[in-house]
Amino acid sequence: MRRTLAGLHRLEDLLIVLVVMLMVGLAVVQIGLRNFAGTSLIWVEPFLQNAVLWIGLLGAMIASRRDEHIRIDLASTLLPERWLPWLTGVVDLFTAAICALVAWHSVGFVLEERQYGAPGIGAVPSWLLQAVIPFGFTVMGLRYLVLFSLGLSGQRPRMREPHA
Repeated sequence: MRRTLAGLHRLEDLLIVLVVMLMVGLAVVQIGLRNFAGTSLIWVEPFLQNAVLWIGLLGAMIASRRDEHIRIDLASTLLPERWLPWLTGVVDLFTAAICALVAWHSVGFVLEERQYGAPGIGAVPSWLLQAVIPFGFTVMGLRYLVLFSLGLSGQRPRMREPHA
């Protein structure tokens, strides 16, 4: 199981690196074409817009894997330390619920995009490019459910200290 998870984590890392490299490369080509040839590739702009969506969701998935999402955490400084595992469990469940809610509604959005038939990039329809939204939020929600269950058994990894 650990090998499978490590492989999936490497796949996430590889995907985000590839998308960023492709974005930078295409942006440079686009700038070069505009400045030196007076032309551009028409499909690059919608590709870059969708790539930003992919980068954001892949980055969020990686952050959830490491439990490094941004936290606004006043309660943990005010509550006694013995309550922190309970607070962490509530936060994990709340995060998983919000991710599930967003995933559910984004499935509806993607299905509407498919029904509408909006153009994407070349032969790739827009709904397929946007399918990363429900996928990403589902992955994040499942990861926080796993963190919650690990917390119940006392095996949840400790949160990293915030960077100064």
